[in-house]
Amino acid sequence: MRVRRWRAIVGSLAAALGCNGGLQPTPAATTCPAGFIGICGTVTFRGAVPDSTAGVYVVAYATFPQQVSDLFTFVPLIPQPLALPGSGDSTTFYTVPLPNGRYEWVVAAWRKQGAFDPSKADSLFKEAGFYKDGADTTTHGSGIVVVNSTGTDSINIVVDFGNMHPISYYFP
Repeated sequence: MRVRRWRAIVGSLAAALGCNGGLQPTPAATTCPAGFIGICGTVTFRGAVPDSTAGVYVVAYATFPQQVSDLFTFVPLIPQPLALPGSGDSTTFYTVPLPNGRYEWVVAAWRKQGAFDPSKADSLFKEAGFYKDGADTTTHGSGIVVVNSTGTDSINIVVDFGNMHPISYYFP
């Protein structure tokens, strides 16, 4: 009887020590997929999603917009909405396919529900967050992003629903 109990204890201990977390959840992606060309990173959402939200999109500008008409020069031309959090703060991984090039502004744009009308852009769109180089002190971030034949990782953005700016915030 003692031998069986001893074998059971040793067997359980060996199984516990040999376990490598086999049934643990798969970690979320944190790098661009192989062969992907564009930008990848995380979006951290803070605060409650406004009820009037149509979507939040990550877009990039080759040059920082200087006037309202420049706001429609972003890429990709048809951005995909980010998956929004149910409630509370959360972080999600994103990818945005972009052509090779240099981008001066990578921004998370919040869009209000309603028909799209460029003349009402200031009421329909808000800057909800942007990529910012850690050494940058400008109001809009000047985190230059260069995309070449591979994905560019760690373009991380914080979307703060309590601190969004209308697009006119950046123009005189």
